[in-house]
Amino acid sequence: MATIIKSLLRLYHYINDEVSDPRTKDWFLIATPWPGLAILGFYLYFVFTLGPRLMANRKPFNLDRILQVYNVVQILASAYLVYRALTLAWLKSYSFVCEPVDYTDNPDAIAIAASVWLYFMVKIVDLLDTVFFVLRKKQNQVSFLHVYHHTGMVMGAWGGVKYLPGGHVTFLGLINSFVHVIMYSHYLATSLKLGQPWWKKYITQMQLVQFFLILLHFSQLIWADDCGFPLWPAAIFIPQNLFMIVLFGDFYYKTYIKKSKNIEQNGISKEIVNGKTKSQ
Repeated sequence: MATIIKSLLRLYHYINDEVSDPRTKDWFLIATPWPGLAILGFYLYFVFTLGPRLMANRKPFNLDRILQVYNVVQILASAYLVYRALTLAWLKSYSFVCEPVDYTDNPDAIAIAASVWLYFMVKIVDLLDTVFFVLRKKQNQVSFLHVYHHTGMVMGAWGGVKYLPGGHVTFLGLINSFVHVIMYSHYLATSLKLGQPWWKKYITQMQLVQFFLILLHFSQLIWADDCGFPLWPAAIFIPQNLFMIVLFGDFYYKTYIKKSKNIEQNGISKEIVNGKTKSQ
């Protein structure tokens, strides 16, 4: 037993200290995985157990103003991340085929790493989406897809800061941040009574395109010449994005295609029962 424990401790030291980026090891929430896991643990406990229990005999909170401020913050933060990703990397010197991580203390490399850390912090703030659902007693929106996506994004972003704060993987942050600018703009417009229900359909379509582009981007690592970026992230992100395409595709079908068919069929049935047709 003692030998097993020593082996596990050596493995933990190797993964947490020896193969991680030494530049980011002392950054907030990055030194070890435990603070991040604690945040996620409390998040899951709150949205599934504590929150519903606290809200059971309470009226839904009116969070309109808080949500409007939250949406503005999300729009600005995501837009800033898009700007940083483009100006520091993807419109400057990065290759879309394969781009290694610059682990030096070059000012641009440090700025990119800091942007990856900021992206991680934004993913933690994103967890409030679910908290707001619970406080507004919209527990039906706390779906497996929603919680899995938010939890996975926090874990993936932490791994990015810890091991790969730059290079090929930052394309994911660029695309995701751009989608979030549009998505939270939609949420803000809706909260201000400016949005229209039909917009939501196109937001989901854009999310599906996002996962496809990320899938394609990481797939390039399989056949691209070795550029210095490791292949193991492809083993994680290719199946992950395939899974997300399946989940979001299923949501899109059930929400917008199947429901539309049911409404249309119900409308035809009512016309038949009433002895009427559209041509009458």
